[in-house]
Amino acid sequence: MNITEVAKQTELTPKAIRFYEQKGLITPPQRSINGYRQYTPQHIIELNLLHQARIVGFSLPECKELLELYHNPQRRSADIKMKTLKRIEEINHQIKKLEQMRQYLQELAEQCPGNDSCDCPIIDRLICK
Repeated sequence: MNITEVAKQTELTPKAIRFYEQKGLITPPQRSINGYRQYTPQHIIELNLLHQARIVGFSLPECKELLELYHNPQRRSADIKMKTLKRIEEINHQIKKLEQMRQYLQELAEQCPGNDSCDCPIIDRLICK
């Protein structure tokens, strides 16, 4: 199948598919006589795994590790679970940081009168440490 068909089935753009190929994340597709890439159902599986892993926040190196585990018949689900729990930990840390940012911005907004004056407590606080 060609890249357009694969893009439809995976909800990825052809550019993203070529990017994943260039980075060595998917099995290199065979080339037809005219040089076009020829994808197989195996590529759909790999690209779906990549796409879903990226959606939940796995980095490209982590996605590569997940694909290597997928291809390894000796893999252990414990290894995959460990990577997933680590990602959850990272997300929780990001959430905490975002909540702190939101709280700080809320405090800044509450201090600003929001009128026609050029004095702005938000700017003043952002300038000072």
